[in-house]
Amino acid sequence: MAIRFPGESVEYRAARDRLLEQEIELRRATEAVAGARRRLPPGGVVPEDYVFQGRGADGDPTDVRLSELFAPGKDSLVIYSAMFPRDPGDERPGPRSGRTALLPLAEGPCPSCTALLDQLDGAAEHVSQRINLAAVGKAPLSHILTFAEERGWHRLRLLSSAGSTYNRDYFGETAEGHQRPMLNVFQRDGETIRHFWGSELLYAPTDPGQDPRHVGTIEPLWNLYDLTPAGRGTDWDEQLSYV
Repeated sequence: MAIRFPGESVEYRAARDRLLEQEIELRRATEAVAGARRRLPPGGVVPEDYVFQGRGADGDPTDVRLSELFAPGKDSLVIYSAMFPRDPGDERPGPRSGRTALLPLAEGPCPSCTALLDQLDGAAEHVSQRINLAAVGKAPLSHILTFAEERGWHRLRLLSSAGSTYNRDYFGETAEGHQRPMLNVFQRDGETIRHFWGSELLYAPTDPGQDPRHVGTIEPLWNLYDLTPAGRGTDWDEQLSYV
């Protein structure tokens, strides 16, 4: 099918057709990478049944083991480690109102992680039809749930990892205790739970001017920017509010 948009020039069409070939190659590469990911040999067995804190059926805090995050018939689990508390070098403003605004800035949530969780909360109901999804933070559960209420998150399963070494073991935390936005996937095989994949691109070297893009394929915000003339830009970052 030949595409021609109203008013486009010959030069535009020629350049667009060349770009289309690159997009086709990118699609092929994306499919190839996804296939290679699915063909990974078994990952390491999870060293312990990590204990998180979550909201129980009665609304009170309760212990939740990693194994309990697998619903019947769903053997894949995706866990995003949100930076709550934020990176110590992050000076973007905190919340303007609510109880979370009373926390010291260094103990508050990361705006970039918040933007991603805003997006994942909208997708969670659809995602949960096939896989298990959770987000964890190192902050106390009360802080996480309060912030979730203030943001209007109602679909995401939110947990505190404050009482476990999960973040440290799976690269959501540095040796100094600073939080990192790592995404990990686990697979259950009978009674055994193994690590399947992690967003290691976060730690890989980048070329000058590159974004890590470690979770770039799942985040609509930045992918939409990539479709525009201005792209992602270098002078804008997510904020907790825009006024």
